[in-house]
Amino acid sequence: MGDSENRNGPQFRAGPLITSASLVGAGTLIVLAGLAVGGGHLVAATRRWVSEMEVPPSEVAKQKWAQTRAAVSAGASAGASAWQNGPRAGLTSDS
Repeated sequence: MGDSENRNGPQFRAGPLITSASLVGAGTLIVLAGLAVGGGHLVAATRRWVSEMEVPPSEVAKQKWAQTRAAVSAGASAGASAWQNGPRAGLTSDS
């Protein structure tokens, strides 16, 4: 009985494993480089697009927030008024 007969499980050769690990590492570096180039382009294009806008997005957001607060406030006031005053005089039933 030799040494190889005493082992349990599969036996691997080191060469193909080292080659595959090298290829995976190289592929990972290529993917990271592609992400960096693509991400840089997206950031630059977005900055250029925002700088060309007449009204910056932060100002649009402030305006929309002010409109939302005004609408909620008006709705709350109308609801509270209706609750306190009851039905309007012109909306009585015929019974």
